[in-house]
Amino acid sequence: MSLKAIFYAEYICIFAIEFVAKQVIFCTLIYFPDMRNTFHMLSLWLMLLFILSCGGRGSGARAYITEARTAYEKGNYSLAKLKIDSIKILFPEAFDEIDAGFKLMQEIRMAENRRNITYCDSMLRENYAVLNKMLADFDYVRDNRYQEFGEYWPKIYPHRSSLERNGLRSGVREKGALFIESVLSGNVIQHNRIRVTAADDSFVESGVVTADGLNYRFNTLNKNYEIVRYTGNDERGVAAYIHTYSDSPLTVHFIGNRTVRVPLTDAAIKGISRSYELSTLLLDIEQLKFEKERSEVLIRYLESRSDSLRMGNR
Repeated sequence: MSLKAIFYAEYICIFAIEFVAKQVIFCTLIYFPDMRNTFHMLSLWLMLLFILSCGGRGSGARAYITEARTAYEKGNYSLAKLKIDSIKILFPEAFDEIDAGFKLMQEIRMAENRRNITYCDSMLRENYAVLNKMLADFDYVRDNRYQEFGEYWPKIYPHRSSLERNGLRSGVREKGALFIESVLSGNVIQHNRIRVTAADDSFVESGVVTADGLNYRFNTLNKNYEIVRYTGNDERGVAAYIHTYSDSPLTVHFIGNRTVRVPLTDAAIKGISRSYELSTLLLDIEQLKFEKERSEVLIRYLESRSDSLRMGNR
């Protein structure tokens, strides 16, 4: 039942009680005219009206507390919180029940966060088991002089030999951020973005990358190289697209002063697909760790608040 429906049902009941009491008073005045001017009789009936009305409200508030407690004990925390919130709206003067609802709400929040921690721990165990198997397909690379966190590169498309071929290579940072690098040698086109196309004419295109450190060029005695890294908003779903079309022939377009097209090798496609899966898993793990830590902080806050209230009541 919606909150509005609960509200109307409660007040229909209260109005019904008041209506019946008023009818009793009216009938008494009609059928017992001798008592029409009796102030004592009117006082008694008005008192009855007040008692019935207030008594209905009090019992209603207590019923809501009982229902909230029952829902809480069954683990239905959403319903329990709804019942508690309804008390403040429907019975604004039921101070004892409102106070009891506040205390119960603290218990519910504690229980919700404990349940969330249990869930996160369970999912983290499962994800770490999958991660350990997945990392067997990656090399961990870190330069201690410049990098706080390392990077995972798929073994199927070796990082050290990837300069020898034009195409795309990929990797994943320790915290889960995925990146793709376009490597082009022997052609000076100053490319700053890529497009990947499939046989069905669908495609995906990266953003334009011009920042130093992400778009760089160098020359050797025999060749010139252009390497551009796409990550975050600049990557624009290229890895997800390649993962989706991993069983189809794909072509990468290097776009700069002119366009160079190169078929993506099977190794490059599989490497990017594996990087995408690893990134997704690592990001899930980081999110679970964040959710668990947040629940732990909230529990410490609720405990300290409860201790403060107990000290204040002494």
